[in-house]
Amino acid sequence: MAAGQDPELLRRLLRAKDRMDAASDEAWPIRRLARVSGVSEAHFARSFRDAFGLPPHRYQLTRRIERAKSLLRDTDLPIIDIAFQTGWNSLGTFGRTFRDITGESPSELRAREQVEPHERDRVPACYLIAAHRPPLTIAVSEKRRQEAGSINGTEDDLEVP
Repeated sequence: MAAGQDPELLRRLLRAKDRMDAASDEAWPIRRLARVSGVSEAHFARSFRDAFGLPPHRYQLTRRIERAKSLLRDTDLPIIDIAFQTGWNSLGTFGRTFRDITGESPSELRAREQVEPHERDRVPACYLIAAHRPPLTIAVSEKRRQEAGSINGTEDDLEVP
């Protein structure tokens, strides 16, 4: 969290963050989050990013992917049910976003996690969650553009004579 922020504002931001955590499958547009925090939309978005290091949308995306990974690993629910339970409106969007963030499809993650032996009982849950948190420091669309650039070749790849 940002060291110089007002403690009252941080409490308000935490209230919105807690609401997102409690209902990560729901839509949390900036307008709704700002209302929960009692601040303007622009101030909320800027302050949230300053306090937590991620914009609200990316934070929510991180939580949804964490929850989906947990359900894939720990249940036998169909992938489409997991997609809907974690707030996605379509299986295609869920699968594409999941692959963009984790580097593998939901079914690949499930197969790998079920094959690997686990000793999760010996590790505190908070460490497991942090270890499996997807790194969302850049937007998914930007990540796609970067990957497309490396596939198609960018000017960085060209040598200057």
